This record gives sequence, structure tokens and C-alpha cells, in this order.
Amino acid sequence: MWYPVKTAAIFKWLFPKLLWQIPSKNKPVLYLTFDDGPIPEVTPWVLEQLAKFNAKATFFCIGRNVVQFPEIYQQVINEGHSIGNHTFNHLDGWKTKTADYLKNTAECAEHVNSKLFRPPYGRLNFIQMRQLQKQNYQIVMWDVIAADFDPELSPKKCLANILRFSKNGTILVLHDSKKAQSKLEYVLPQILEHYSALGYEFKSIEYKNPYL
Repeated sequence: MWYPVKTAAIFKWLFPKLLWQIPSKNKPVLYLTFDDGPIPEVTPWVLEQLAKFNAKATFFCIGRNVVQFPEIYQQVINEGHSIGNHTFNHLDGWKTKTADYLKNTAECAEHVNSKLFRPPYGRLNFIQMRQLQKQNYQIVMWDVIAADFDPELSPKKCLANILRFSKNGTILVLHDSKKAQSKLEYVLPQILEHYSALGYEFKSIEYKNPYL
């Protein structure tokens, strides 16, 4: 399984209206984001870890999980975190017709009240992107991906990649999913401790319409 841990600058240059990172001119900031939840096995634990450091994060939620576990979704909101749309069924935009993709995103929006959107797998085609932009979605990508979903990646290597590439303004992708659980339980407490010691804040992503 191959993927770039650090997003190449060329992608940020080609798609400047997608959100890749949010540098801070003052106190350094790390933007933790969690994809694919909420689920009872992982999300409440994540919230507990974040609370220990007064850290805020952004949760890109799958609509079907919100329907199944509304109380956990509400807990995320009640604890002051941001939420985002991650489609209703975790669709791969490259393998889905645009009409079906937009319909699925709209179905998720019935349950996830947010104009932040992250495409599952980071995959959507140009037409899907433009249509979502016309609907005033802010498409949030990432600067660093933890790859906590990769069964071939050790927890130590996962953490090493994060610490090597994450810096002020980094949007970091983690997953509150069963597939990522074992690595997440290893890396998240250490990320929080390490960057807190360096004076970082952990902030959630706030919606700003970049298309006006």
C-alpha cells in the first residue's frame, strides 16, 4: 500500500481553494481531524483523550454512523468539536457517478449539519468538486496523513511519520475507526503530549466559505 504521508506541494498549488493547512502567525497550532466515525468502540475514547489536554478537533462523520449512534455524534458537538460531512456511505468519488455522489453527500447533510466536507480516500473528480463548491462546501484535505488504517505500518512507524512531518498549521488525518483503533490508541496520547510540551494548541477547523 503506497500513499504520501506528507502532501506534495504541487497538489496544494494545483488546488488552492481546497484546505490543506492553516498556518498560525502566533502560537503554533495543530489541527487534528478524525475520519469515519462516530462509533462506540473508538470515538468516546478519542474524546476522553482530547479532554485531558483541552484539545479541540474536527470529526468528519459518515452519515450512516451518525444515524446509528446519534448520542455519540451529539457528544462530539457538546464537547466543543467541529463536525464535517464524509458522505453517508463512505463513497469513493473516483468510482461513483457524480449524481450518486452528490445525492449521498446530501443524504449525509440531513444528519450532519456542516459545510465542511472531506472526500473519503481523498478522492473526488473535478465535476464533483465543482458541484460541491457551488453548494458552498469547504473541502478539507490534509497536510499529513497518519496512515493508522494501514495494517502493514507499525504503531511506532506511524508515530514517527507524524512527528517528522507535522508542524505549525498542519491538518493531520487520523481515524476513529475499528481498523485504526490499535494504532490510534498508541499514537494519539503521544501526539497530544508531545505537541503540548512544544507549546502547540489543538484547534478545530472553523468553516469559512472560500468561494465567495
